[in-house]
Amino acid sequence: MSTQAHHEKNVARGLKSALHNDNVSAEAKQQAVTRLNEMGEDVPSDFNEHSNRVLGGYKATLKNPNVSEGAKEHAAEVLQDSTTTHQQDKSPNRVVGGYKAALHNPNVSTKAKQHAREVLGEHEVY
Repeated sequence: MSTQAHHEKNVARGLKSALHNDNVSAEAKQQAVTRLNEMGEDVPSDFNEHSNRVLGGYKATLKNPNVSEGAKEHAAEVLQDSTTTHQQDKSPNRVVGGYKAALHNPNVSTKAKQHAREVLGEHEVY
């Protein structure tokens, strides 16, 4: 194994370790996920659930009247960064597949199905 490959494996190991460390901030964990994705490494499946809960906490922060404006601004920034990262990670085929699935899902609203048709039309799929 080359020195560079060995170094990359160590970096990936460290990033994965950070995901499970309670002393690492949610933002740092999100950055670790982004870096692991850039490296083509698998993100541990148990982190995805944790990440969703952390993001859910930031969403709740935005609606909580007892939270300061500064904390709300920070939560909005974190959510914006996570949305941008999430959108960059999406494969176009998966996006199209998701919209196709929405058309057949009885739990999806009429308005959402119409939006799915519009997006699929833009992608010349529907």
